[in-house]
Amino acid sequence: MNVILLEKINKLGQLGDQVSVKAGFGRNFLIPQGKALPATESNVKMFEGRRAELEAAAAESLGAANARAEGLNGKEIVIVRKAGEEGRMFGSVTNGDIAEALVAAGAAVEKREVRMPEGAIRELGEYEIDIHLHSDVNATVKIIVEAE
Repeated sequence: MNVILLEKINKLGQLGDQVSVKAGFGRNFLIPQGKALPATESNVKMFEGRRAELEAAAAESLGAANARAEGLNGKEIVIVRKAGEEGRMFGSVTNGDIAEALVAAGAAVEKREVRMPEGAIRELGEYEIDIHLHSDVNATVKIIVEAE
């Protein structure tokens, strides 16, 4: 299935690229999410007419993401959890917990933006967590998990 991308998508292409994707990926994800259009003649003409508008919107979202990243980079958040004597927590710290702590600290972060490559945090300590704000912008936040 050939589609026209309406925004930059990692490992796929830039805004305006016509790419070939598997039919299910295009039909079930890209098109319903508004990230792509089927590459028909009428859609190509419509896209070319809206290209400047879409590029301006993409530049605006990139600028907003950069502004958010400046506010988040280097931020330290302390999360307190019950833990045993050996430093093992009763439970874990998930991306939802980190997003809630950041929102409480005054940052606008959603749960889906928090990237935890090693999964949930299960031990006390300090961790560097990436916040994925845009396809080109990531911020790094320091999470300190302490015992109660």
